Amino acid sequence: MLHGRASMRPDDAALTFIDYTHDPAGVAETLTWSQLSRRTLGVARELSHHASVGDRAVILAPQSLDYVTAFLGAMQAGLIAVPLPLPHRGSTHDRVSTVFEDTSPAVVLTTAEVAGDVGDYVDQSRLDTAPKLIEVDRVAQSQEDGAGPAGPLPADLPSVAYLQYSSGSTRSPAGVMLSHRNLTANFDQLMRSFFAESKAPADMTIVSWLPFYHDMGLVLGICAPILGGFHAVLTSPVAFLEKPSRWVRALAEYPHAWSSAPNFAFDLAARKTTDADLAGLDLGGVRGIISGAERVEPATLRRFVDRFAHFNFRDDMMRPSYGLAEATVFVTSGVWNDSTAEAHFDVDALAAGRVEPTTRRKGTSLVKYAVPQSPSLRIVDNETRHEAAPGLIGEIWVCGENVAEGYWKKSPQEQLCFGAEIVDPSTGTPTGPWLRTGDLGFVHDGELFIVGRIKDLLIVRGRNHYPEDIEATVQEITGGRVAALAVPVRGTEELVTVIELKMRTDGNGDPVSWLSGVKNDVTSAISNAHGLNVGDLVLVQPGSIPTTTSGKIRRAACAEQYRQDQFERLDA
Repeated sequence: MLHGRASMRPDDAALTFIDYTHDPAGVAETLTWSQLSRRTLGVARELSHHASVGDRAVILAPQSLDYVTAFLGAMQAGLIAVPLPLPHRGSTHDRVSTVFEDTSPAVVLTTAEVAGDVGDYVDQSRLDTAPKLIEVDRVAQSQEDGAGPAGPLPADLPSVAYLQYSSGSTRSPAGVMLSHRNLTANFDQLMRSFFAESKAPADMTIVSWLPFYHDMGLVLGICAPILGGFHAVLTSPVAFLEKPSRWVRALAEYPHAWSSAPNFAFDLAARKTTDADLAGLDLGGVRGIISGAERVEPATLRRFVDRFAHFNFRDDMMRPSYGLAEATVFVTSGVWNDSTAEAHFDVDALAAGRVEPTTRRKGTSLVKYAVPQSPSLRIVDNETRHEAAPGLIGEIWVCGENVAEGYWKKSPQEQLCFGAEIVDPSTGTPTGPWLRTGDLGFVHDGELFIVGRIKDLLIVRGRNHYPEDIEATVQEITGGRVAALAVPVRGTEELVTVIELKMRTDGNGDPVSWLSGVKNDVTSAISNAHGLNVGDLVLVQPGSIPTTTSGKIRRAACAEQYRQDQFERLDA
């Protein structure tokens, strides 16, 4: 697809990366389709001297166009690409160390800027054979001008195109083995879901700051532009976090923008973007923004839509979506509409595994998703493996060509989520193999609703509670990230909530009294909405709660930090 586009549209812009590292205004670099093709071939030729087909190529580089050419060049050479985050100085490298030991890479692809640090890290890795360190930017620069037309691909390409390592929210990282067929099938499914009513415009722009080593960032930022022939405007997660308005401005400045972000990013962008940041700009041309990676909260989407409504942002531009790396990235989506996009269900009934609609005031609100036809989706009793009866919550199972083969080098006991079979399937239900997602949900009135992860379910005094529900209740008061945990205390489970809170700087009032007021408000809200007493409220600074690379809360790590008394409390 890449080389075909380079042949048909050699001078059209393919990827633009805006770097804010040294200039707050941003420095843009654009590659045309022909330039991206030549750089990819140059990297592939270099790799063919140092590795064999099927070897692993780990990518440890800053978010940049060099990261893109490293990923594409590795696959062009017949290697299995392994995109990873670049470890920060002074941080622990446990996740990357695990992946190194898991994959035994033949090469590590990086850039000249960070090659020294990456080289030191590679030297410290516990590998019998040290991988070759290759600086992609120097290779691409030296070979770009002399690169000839694309030669034939290796005859014995591996069945695995790349390994997508999970972000480790509920377990140690595992490498999902994804094929080119998984990727192309999932892209087709995604496009049919998002553009069922109208075709994607030819001049649509993909706008993304998501990290390339995360499943959505990889597919949206690198693969989708190639598969769809769209121009992509990219930057880094750090650039977004430094100034979220950069993302919102890009949505307005580029034609028919299409983007994606996790739930927390919408809150951040709404809070941190001023009217002055968008002076003279119009968001009316945005084609859609995917909200995914963590449970979508209706209140968050409503705040985002309301914040930018006077810049012509509409609620139907929001596209809540559900997916996971084991299904490449995408499973299904919904269309947001402020009046119909959510439904309310009785909290006690949900805790007991039943579905009972209720009024807005009394119930918990859940976002609606379409029940997809491709891939197939069923709600299954995870103990009997029969399809769950109507009105009951069960595990979400998925079947389709986008579902991966399994995890890299994991034992059969660690692969049980793949290859599942439904007992006595209903008429029209595929025989499988099925992917057990580990997510709980239900179908009501023909719509899919997602309630949370099985492993994250809280059991407090014998009753089930979904942490996302409690966290959403608290966020309505505090606005920041929240982790709801069940912690053993004197032989029973008690609710602990860790709450990120930005301290007031207006100088009005006593901060101790203010913090006490926040605690009282949160305690009352949890009691009223969920019938729970809070064992402990831990108020911490923003950024204190451990998260995955995609922004999901690492609740197990959070609980361990709490048990070790490692949180620095604002009200200590």
